[in-house]
Amino acid sequence: MLMSEPASFIKNFIADLDLALDKLKSNAKLTQSQKLWLGFCLTGMLLTNSVCWAKFERASLGGYKIGALSWMFREAKVAWDYLLLASVTVVLERHGVTEGVLVLDESDRARSKQTKRIHKVHKQKHKVSGGYVNGQTIVLLLLVAQSVTVPVGFAFVCPTPY
Repeated sequence: MLMSEPASFIKNFIADLDLALDKLKSNAKLTQSQKLWLGFCLTGMLLTNSVCWAKFERASLGGYKIGALSWMFREAKVAWDYLLLASVTVVLERHGVTEGVLVLDESDRARSKQTKRIHKVHKQKHKVSGGYVNGQTIVLLLLVAQSVTVPVGFAFVCPTPY
């Protein structure tokens, strides 16, 4: 397998992440299978430069199947909010960041015409053509420090109807 085992720095990050989760909320700790899955996903993102189950499956030379990878993402009882908070905490501690500025970044993403199953899609003004498209507005909350910029939160927003 191309992706048989995560790199040592990914294993160390996951161990630190689990300790940070335990400090934030004791019942939010990761199980052994969740740690393995997260290590595989982080390795996959590093090797394929994407977040794509199909690419992860190909990179593992069929060792992991798309269905199993996506099932773990959808069905595992992971405290995602705490996981984001813990991972940001770990990154900030590793880089020695003690101060910074919070910045909001909003971007519109055009989507296809058939958008019934896509979250928070609404009509947006398309600046290039002058018409309208269906799209999503994604708002990122970033911590900008002197040495690093880290995303600390995100949300899909939809304008309120008049």
